[in-house]
Amino acid sequence: MNDASATVLLLPIRESDARPKVPAGHDERIRSLLVTHFDFVWRSLRRLGVPSSSVDDAAQEVFWIAARKLEHIEPGSERAFLFAVVIRFASDVRRRQARNRERTDSAALDAAIDSHADIEVLVDQKRARDLLDVVLDCLPLELRTVLMLSEGERLTMAEVASLLGIPPGTVASRLRRARQLFEAKVNELFGPDRAEESGQ
Repeated sequence: MNDASATVLLLPIRESDARPKVPAGHDERIRSLLVTHFDFVWRSLRRLGVPSSSVDDAAQEVFWIAARKLEHIEPGSERAFLFAVVIRFASDVRRRQARNRERTDSAALDAAIDSHADIEVLVDQKRARDLLDVVLDCLPLELRTVLMLSEGERLTMAEVASLLGIPPGTVASRLRRARQLFEAKVNELFGPDRAEESGQ
């Protein structure tokens, strides 16, 4: 991400929005937060269930919150702070969507799956993304989080534990459970044979 992008991200989403008050002398720290962590925040929001149509605004809001709380974020803990805000956003989104879960999952599956399509069609990027979202949406947030950080971000168990503030053993057990549930859901949706083919 370049400096121009960082500057744009601090502009209001709507004309009625006010730019957050930034403590004097902290402009450079905010710019550093954006440049260093924006991609991670954006990916995390998306992988934790924030719809693609909302993820840009959600990412901007995460950094606005960080700007307002900047004096309370200890140097070196910026990523953990940002990710804690991301998790709160994702949790709110999941609560709002819970009532429409059945309809949403069904619609996404209908759009993503053609029972007569061969495996090459399923590899299509958009369909693959839709399928992944359907499966991940079935996981509890705490399991989806460790799976996303471990598999998506390629963080070690120790790094995940540090980021989430939980013991490594808890990370290991959540990750194991997340993988089991993920595989079970894939098998449920597509059958074991098709799931194995799609994983190749």
